[in-house]
Amino acid sequence: MSPRLDVSEERKNQILEAAIAVFARLGFDQSRMEDIAGQAGLSKGALYLYYKSKDAIVAALLKYFFAQEFKLLQTFVEAHQEGSVTEQIITLTRQLVQAMQWMARMMPIAFEFYALAGRDQEVRQFLKQYYQDYRQELAHLIERGIEQGEFRAVDTQAAATSLVALYEGLALLFFVDPEANQWAKQVETSIHFFLEGLRQRAFS
Repeated sequence: MSPRLDVSEERKNQILEAAIAVFARLGFDQSRMEDIAGQAGLSKGALYLYYKSKDAIVAALLKYFFAQEFKLLQTFVEAHQEGSVTEQIITLTRQLVQAMQWMARMMPIAFEFYALAGRDQEVRQFLKQYYQDYRQELAHLIERGIEQGEFRAVDTQAAATSLVALYEGLALLFFVDPEANQWAKQVETSIHFFLEGLRQRAFS
């Protein structure tokens, strides 16, 4: 007898994709587990084998998307060991803009991510670790800019925290009002302000 194929991860991804579609169509509050099961082509009982509640589905979505975002950042930092760090941060910012446009379909549950963190210790700890890791990667990037003489000497952790806050704050504005103030242009303007503060200045 051949070993049985483990399709649990494939099934979980199927459910998460279905949940995104249902949340986008009905909103988080109006969505029911049976709606998600129907969208995924599963029975409600089968759905509960993988996720016990909407909160569990939201937590899984959060962990998946944040893990993917961190992986992209880590890969970017590792792949760009040479060249202008200023240009690398601008490129990274433009990638964020593209990701946010794609994430527009996630708006019905974007705020639910953080609401869930407020009531779930495990999710809160996940977010805490995520932001620590993300900040550390950005600090490495800024440190390289200092070593290359591109940036002035600053507290790299503080600078990385400011950059994370800039990204997160602009993302929040996008979710609140995606049509306002030419969002993509505002992101570029804000990142140039940030980089101007880091830039090494020649003394006469």
